[in-house]
Parts: sequence; structure tokens; C-alpha cells
Amino acid sequence: MTNTAPRRSDLWAVTTADVTAPEALELLRDYYYDVANSYYRLHLGREGTPEELETGLAGSPSDDLAAPTGLFLLGRHDGTAHSCAGLRRYDATTVELTRVFVRPALRGTGGGAALLAAVDEAARSMGADRIILDTRLDLIEARTLYLRNGYQEIPAYNNGPYAQVWYGKDLTVLAPQSS
Repeated sequence: MTNTAPRRSDLWAVTTADVTAPEALELLRDYYYDVANSYYRLHLGREGTPEELETGLAGSPSDDLAAPTGLFLLGRHDGTAHSCAGLRRYDATTVELTRVFVRPALRGTGGGAALLAAVDEAARSMGADRIILDTRLDLIEARTLYLRNGYQEIPAYNNGPYAQVWYGKDLTVLAPQSS
């Protein structure tokens, strides 16, 4: 699919949101369907059935992405919600990043970078000095996004069924200034 959306990152605005709001739930469903179908295509050579996808979605709640255990971010492109990310408290100084998603039609428009910049600020607002995450090896676009935004591969911190690679970002290190 060719992306014809404008490549202007200034069309993106990211804010905290209620993870139970209708637009948040719609994005979380789209996120789940996207990553689950990627897995089904890779490992089973087919899309997931509606029953499989809905059962998986129901077994993957996001209610911990709200105070006091976390927070949820929505990214709006030209005013409409098209991306999301969640943070959950891992320990006193670390948060875990999860549910990172930009709708496929808007990938490459700066939404992922805008989302991760807001994630950094949100993590700091939660008192964190480190962000960690796990992902799958086949999610190449996501892995590239993390590496471009200061994440580095770290040792495994969990044994989730789909965790194949782990990343971390130290928020106490200042980014190099452009001249």
C-alpha cells in the first residue's frame, strides 16, 4: 500500500486519554488485530478468525494503563485519533511501554516519533528514569522505530509468550543537540 498522507509531523498531537474511551478502545482493537494477524500470517499462513481475534483481545486487557498503575496516550493526526501507546509502572523508577500503534495508512508521517516523544515526557511525569519494552522479532517497523528513538536492546526482563527481543531507554541521558 502506498502512503499518500502528508509527511508533516506537525499534523500530529499526542495527549493522555482515558483508556476506556470509545476512540481508545477502537485503536486498541485495531492494534490487537494488526499484531495478531501479523503473527497468524507468519506462523499459520492465514488471517486470524474473528473468534480468535476477539478471544485474544478479551484476554489482553489494557485497564492497567490508567492511574495509578499507568497511563494511555492517543495520537491525533489532523484532529483524528490514529495512534496510541500505553505505559505501566514496572518498578519505582521504570515504566513498561506497550500497545504502541500507528494506523498503517499513516505510518511514515512522523506519528511514531511524535508518539515516542510524548511517551518520554509521560514516563518522566510518572517519576520514571527508564522505559522498557518487549516485542516480537517480526515487527520490524516497530523495532526500527524504537532504535531510531534512543532505545537499545537489553537482556530479557520477562518471559512473555510473544516476547522475543527487549529494549530499554535511559531517560536521564540527554539527547545530542543538533547544530
